[in-house]
Amino acid sequence: MKQSLIKFLVVGICQVGLLGCKTTAVQPSVADTQTRKEVTQYFTNPIANGADPWVLKKDSIYYSCGSANKGIYVSQSNKLTQLGERVPVWQAPATGWNAHNIWAPEIHYLQGKWYIYYTAGKEPGGPYIHQRSGVLESTTDSPFGPYVDKGMLYTGDNLSDPSTVKWAIDLSPFYLNGQLYAIWSGWQENAPTDKTKQHLYIAKMSNPWTISSNRVKISSPTQPWETGGELDLNEGPELLKKREKAFVIYSTRESWLKEYRLGQLTLSDTLADPMQPGNWVKSSGPVFEGTEQVLGVGHCSFTTSPDNTEDWILYHAKKSATPGWQRDIRMQKFTWSADGYPVFGQPIPAGVPVPVPSGQK
Repeated sequence: MKQSLIKFLVVGICQVGLLGCKTTAVQPSVADTQTRKEVTQYFTNPIANGADPWVLKKDSIYYSCGSANKGIYVSQSNKLTQLGERVPVWQAPATGWNAHNIWAPEIHYLQGKWYIYYTAGKEPGGPYIHQRSGVLESTTDSPFGPYVDKGMLYTGDNLSDPSTVKWAIDLSPFYLNGQLYAIWSGWQENAPTDKTKQHLYIAKMSNPWTISSNRVKISSPTQPWETGGELDLNEGPELLKKREKAFVIYSTRESWLKEYRLGQLTLSDTLADPMQPGNWVKSSGPVFEGTEQVLGVGHCSFTTSPDNTEDWILYHAKKSATPGWQRDIRMQKFTWSADGYPVFGQPIPAGVPVPVPSGQK
């Protein structure tokens, strides 16, 4: 401030010729200009139309994945606030178990290859009683494929009989202590209607396209904040790790209603066996829920800022209180408590300026 004032006085004195010096314009330094730009970098929610946001950061690039027009798209960007052009990478076949209802794809980089996990069904529209989970594998080293369909993943109770596969959506793979697992939302038994409870299941994987164990149920909608609506469900599970703890952040209540929200399972020691249901502890209430201004928050994913100093949650919210699936994608920074638990706070209303992720150019 003092330096700026001195420059102003000197220039003024020079301009009236009191010092007999040459009149010059004082230009801001590069550092001053850069600082000013960084201070004024903001974005506002929502950042895009859509639902079930999935973002993976790899080598400083953000890869996003979603479903549209009976297919799956991938985008890439060096800005978390602008996810890039949506490029179609796979189209559902005309017939078969995965011909319709393409839901909630996720792109992952596992064992040196790109994979996309997705949900699909064999009949158009509802009731959605035929939904199963499958995986695509890129035949090149590009996240834009082309992709080959590796088939349906086994999500049942009798691994020796593939025909006993059960209803499954929102499947997500993750590593814990060197073991690859799959976690998803499923039904206890295949049902004639789509008005049945949804639980969270986990199973081991022997490779990115093969589930190698029977499923184990680790969560059911039993708490008052998970029940009481049109349908009791747990869905959209995503793993979040921090030091010695692992968390499954999942969606509960009805996705088409404004009461949609996030719950949390905690594995207090990542060395504990995640296949043992008793090792997971459910939160006493929702860990992220809507307000009067932001409705029906759910189905999230997690990433870090470009410089890896901040943690960010991406999620979708309803566009209105009217029941339905008109949603948009939002994001905000979250922090951690002193004892190592995620603190998501409240959803930031649309149109409120939010500083961009740290390190974003």
